[in-house]
Amino acid sequence: MTNKHILMVLTSHDKLGNTDEKTGFWVEEFAAPYFAFKDAGYEITLASPLGGQPPIDPKSELADFQTADTQRFDSDEQVKDQLSNTLKLNQVNASDYDAVFYPGGHGPLWDLVDDVDSIALIQSTIEANKPVATVCHSSAVLLNIKDNNDAYLINKKAVSGFTNNEEAAVELTQIVPFLLEDELIKRGADYQRAADWNPFAVQDGLIISGQNPASSTLVAQKLITHLNQ
Repeated sequence: MTNKHILMVLTSHDKLGNTDEKTGFWVEEFAAPYFAFKDAGYEITLASPLGGQPPIDPKSELADFQTADTQRFDSDEQVKDQLSNTLKLNQVNASDYDAVFYPGGHGPLWDLVDDVDSIALIQSTIEANKPVATVCHSSAVLLNIKDNNDAYLINKKAVSGFTNNEEAAVELTQIVPFLLEDELIKRGADYQRAADWNPFAVQDGLIISGQNPASSTLVAQKLITHLNQ
């Protein structure tokens, strides 16, 4: 059996709306899936719209949000080196990978929702009968994907992502460009969630999505299970 090859796509966006604060990807949502894939023996390629080092959300490095996976990340120079050299998204070919995983953080709300390369990547991956997985805010990358009938891909599909309540709890409702829960529902998704901050992931066909940072391992496990079938 050949090794599975996963493409992880990270945000390149580092500005939190019109504030002076920084954003980016959420460390835990990258680290937990990365190490799950690595421990499963998968090959991992990293990409981002601009290539190079994607911005880390500084809040995700605070003590409150540390886990065994983030601690492993902090002490793993190999993954840090890989992260500092992400490929440009327009250089990747969907056919080279068995699945695509998007870590969250607020950054994707700005740069990956309308990114033409990301949209083409997801459409090509789904058309090739390969899975796409998202967690937390990165479920936004699914919003503008259409199927061959020009209908929204997530219409009538079970999808999860960061809830309106969770956004309110982190006091960013007025800062983000849109509320993810609302937009998923507008596209016809069967939006699903657990209680705030609880782990929750759902799979509907080739789309696997998780609600919040606590859900990143669950999403990775569902993706691994799907690939190992």
